Amino acid sequence: MDYETILYSVADNVVTITLNRPAVMNGLNAQMRVDLLHAVKHAPMDGRVIVFTGAGRGFCSGQDLGDRVTAADIDMERTLKEEYEPLLKAIYECPIPTISAVNGAAAGAGANLALAADVVIATKSAFFIQAFARIGLLPDAGGTYWLPRQMGFAKAMGAALFADKISADQASEWGMIYESVADDNFAPTIEARASQLAKGPTKAYQYIKQAMRASFDNSLDDQLALEAKLQGRAGKTRDFTEGVMAFMEKRSPKYEGR
Repeated sequence: MDYETILYSVADNVVTITLNRPAVMNGLNAQMRVDLLHAVKHAPMDGRVIVFTGAGRGFCSGQDLGDRVTAADIDMERTLKEEYEPLLKAIYECPIPTISAVNGAAAGAGANLALAADVVIATKSAFFIQAFARIGLLPDAGGTYWLPRQMGFAKAMGAALFADKISADQASEWGMIYESVADDNFAPTIEARASQLAKGPTKAYQYIKQAMRASFDNSLDDQLALEAKLQGRAGKTRDFTEGVMAFMEKRSPKYEGR
């Protein structure tokens, strides 16, 4: 796939989408949002897991403020509704697992783009920052949705108001991300995690995502009913049959993602 602002590659059912504007720390401009949306929608046809990462020394510096001439030229509401919202929903609703491999600074909308993925793994030298208040704004690109759910209300409010840097270790301790990994072990860790998901029961992963996210709004009765419904579907997949057979035969399963 040829894109202007990202790199797109596929290997062993792993689709890697690399934000590729290193001169501006992979700042998000209008073209990058177009490229990312197309790539995310196309990826399930090419593989069974998506890895997002950044070129150069950072993951994403957030909105590229140089993408407009002056502040007066920026229609923020329109940009968020027409450009960010479709992209964030595409990541959130993606039928295959998604991993953000945060290889450096993730700031503003860049941090929240990372948090939209199912799993966030960061190198220890990386950090996250909700920098919006520093320029008179509130967290957007899903920030006010992801943060309270992933790190709790108190930490989320502090992160938004103070706009402090949050190290990868802090983010992991607070539940904001899944794990932080030593820099020299980052690449092999991402490769191993992505490979595990790419070889796994893809439909089951889809149902896990659906059930976990529904739990925030469901009553216990509703959630138990959803679990039963989705488990019924999972139990009819070829992967479930393969998983049981592999367990009985004491071998590793060979899932097809069906």
